Amino acid sequence: TWKPNIIYHAAAVKHVPIVEHNTAECVKNNVLGTLVMAKVAIERQVERFILVSTDKAVNPTNAMGASKRCCELVLQALAAEQSPLFEPMWDGRPSVQVARTTQLAMVRFGNVLGSSGSVVPYFRKQIAQGGPITLTHQDITRYFMTIPEAAQLVMQTGAMAGGPSNGIGSDKGIHIGDRKISSEAEVYVLDMGEPVKIIDLARRMVELSGFRVKDENSPEGDISIEVVGLRPGEKLYEELLIGNNPQATQHPRIMKANEKFLPWDELQSMITILRIAAVNGDVMMIRRMLQLLVPEYQPDEKVVDWVYREQIAQAGKLER
Repeated sequence: TWKPNIIYHAAAVKHVPIVEHNTAECVKNNVLGTLVMAKVAIERQVERFILVSTDKAVNPTNAMGASKRCCELVLQALAAEQSPLFEPMWDGRPSVQVARTTQLAMVRFGNVLGSSGSVVPYFRKQIAQGGPITLTHQDITRYFMTIPEAAQLVMQTGAMAGGPSNGIGSDKGIHIGDRKISSEAEVYVLDMGEPVKIIDLARRMVELSGFRVKDENSPEGDISIEVVGLRPGEKLYEELLIGNNPQATQHPRIMKANEKFLPWDELQSMITILRIAAVNGDVMMIRRMLQLLVPEYQPDEKVVDWVYREQIAQAGKLER
């Protein structure tokens, strides 16, 4: 109805421990949702499609990060195709093959202060309740930026997508009328500054709230900080680049990464197997496919997915 000329695709499940317990839903929402949106954008010849990705897609240790890297792989593979053909997905009907005029790109960044699920409102609530503040590890670090910063930089990358990165145009692409469509899905990385130690953030928030941290040095303090251990799939620190070769752009806080990807015909057959596994709730097949798609993915040995654990429990009852 509205025929938008740009789509910012930000929809995803992102809570790492919850995703570890619900792997199939993560694949359906993140990977297949992105594939459906990109397919529709290409078929409707939307001008630009920008995926909002995450630093957790780099060397992931959790299904959420691996799923977001798969989303990036989908866009990278589609961008290399002039007229991508899609296998039937949900309705069994083949797609309409059209020339791709959609510029595909993605932007990868870390935590946004005050966003849904952010640690800041979580700590604020714990402080208001009198503590304790629960911390998963005393050495854990994260990148942070504010909501206005993130929104402005994401829109800026949307405007840059397909254009020259540093005043130099790319030869890779095709011309559609007066537009040049890049044959690369550019992976933009935001400059997040220095990572922040979460324990320092917690201490600062306690002090800014007018309280004192209660610890062995200040037993008379108001709010204690308790270290409860890393949750399933959680990393001590996040990264923004798979390689170490970022390229500058015309914006000082936006870099462009050079990431490898699979060709579309090879990737699509693997995504189809992943889709069938997700529909069937086959958690172990999902893990195997995610590891094939994202070789850097190193999941925890212990599988905590609730569907898998229930299947194992029921199988044990049948054996008895």
